[in-house]
Amino acid sequence: MTTGTSGTPLRVGLIGYGLAGSVFHAPLIATTEGLALDTVVTANPERQEQARTEHPGVRIAATPDELFDRAGELDLIVIASPNKTHVPLATAALKAGLPVVVDKPVAGTAAEARGLADLAADRGLLLSVFQNRRWDNDFLTLRKLLAEGELGDVWRFESRFERWRPQPKGGWRESGDPTEIGGLLYDLGSHVVDQALALFGPATQVYAEADVRRAGAETDDDTFIALTHASGVRSHLYVSATTAQLGPRFRVLGSRAGYVKYGLDPQEAALREGRRPGNGEDWGVEPESLWGRVGSGESPVSGGGRPEPTLPGDYPAYYAAIARALLEDGPNPVTALEAAAALDVLEAARRSARDGVTVTL
Repeated sequence: MTTGTSGTPLRVGLIGYGLAGSVFHAPLIATTEGLALDTVVTANPERQEQARTEHPGVRIAATPDELFDRAGELDLIVIASPNKTHVPLATAALKAGLPVVVDKPVAGTAAEARGLADLAADRGLLLSVFQNRRWDNDFLTLRKLLAEGELGDVWRFESRFERWRPQPKGGWRESGDPTEIGGLLYDLGSHVVDQALALFGPATQVYAEADVRRAGAETDDDTFIALTHASGVRSHLYVSATTAQLGPRFRVLGSRAGYVKYGLDPQEAALREGRRPGNGEDWGVEPESLWGRVGSGESPVSGGGRPEPTLPGDYPAYYAAIARALLEDGPNPVTALEAAAALDVLEAARRSARDGVTVTL
């Protein structure tokens, strides 16, 4: 199994061409130096045609087995299919001798994630998890503020990923079947928990509330998670499809100052609109009117504090890091063990919400 030669891009097979595959992975792979989108796996004729239109010259396979049968022609597998398929497909790809990127959540349980990590280590292969929101504009800006000591010692971190979707959309993400690994706890919760752990370190206690609010909904659509970190920081994390008035994306309170930021990173909207990084535009840049504010003793709504320029979001950095990891032995941008630690928290949150207890990790 080779991983490309000098000047030759790595050949990528992408399994799944729904929202994750078509909006996130395919465009980012196709615009990353050192990577080439070789094959898209989808059995849906409309999605097959969509892939051919959006990525001329791409090969199409109807099943993952067709991809694995010619594993020697590929250098990387990206799994962007429904959650319940992540573990079996990642296992098959690793056993075929191929490095793997898996969309979040990598698995339904932390034990499964650690099993995949062990398999990848035994085979000497890269296994990475697509946690793209580590490259959101607000996350990058907050990380900069923390590194510079602008907020002092952080005491509380509030993070919200809220939407107003009063009618369920259906599909596997909103299925009540436990095998589908649906619901907001594992969907948006994977993002906010990963960000909290990346910023403030491991959690020691987890408390959660998970509700099914909407008529016809089958799984949690309004969920709250409280973490106590070993560092002493407390994180309050909200994920909801039932929020009629959206709160700040981040509200971070420290001993010196606080940082408040509203609005979502613009990259997903840009990708959905068909825009692509590297086309000469200022990728990931948001208008000054959306910048957050840093200050103390006043409300940002009434002009308190100073505007903090938001760093550009940078989803392309993830796949650039993947290329470096494979071609230059660079570090894995998001390891399966990091994802397993987040799944420890998600499993504890599910138990907490079910039993009405605080879970110690």
